[in-house]
Amino acid sequence: MKRLLLVIVTMFLFGAAHAQILTPVKWSYAAKKTSATEATIFIRATIDNGWHIYSQTVKEGGPIKTDIKFKPSKSFKLVGPVTEPKPMSKFENAFKMNVTYFEKEVVFTQKVKLTAGNTTIKGQLEYMTCNDRQCLPPEDVDFTVAIK
Repeated sequence: MKRLLLVIVTMFLFGAAHAQILTPVKWSYAAKKTSATEATIFIRATIDNGWHIYSQTVKEGGPIKTDIKFKPSKSFKLVGPVTEPKPMSKFENAFKMNVTYFEKEVVFTQKVKLTAGNTTIKGQLEYMTCNDRQCLPPEDVDFTVAIK
């Protein structure tokens, strides 16, 4: 009987802990060939209501900014930096500074010059998500985008 009770309590605690995992940002990736030797990569964040992620341009001393890195490859070369739309800006008391951020959705873009026809581009992004009550720990997300 004690073993059964222990199993039930353990399952309840695991279920409660699992329910606490927050994932307010969903990422998706796409690429579009713009010519035989060029393409644009689209990295989209869909953000739950009440949450936001930070721009790539947050100044030192603030929250973790969104940072997108591409794994080097001989099949492509980056053309310029990752671009983003104009972010919102506000003073965040937690950081004692103005910060730039996105709500609901943001699409980051990266132009690439292709040195091979079809290729797969890999990378990793780091970002931080906050709402008006809390910030979640920064997350690293690996991504892969096929260009055909």
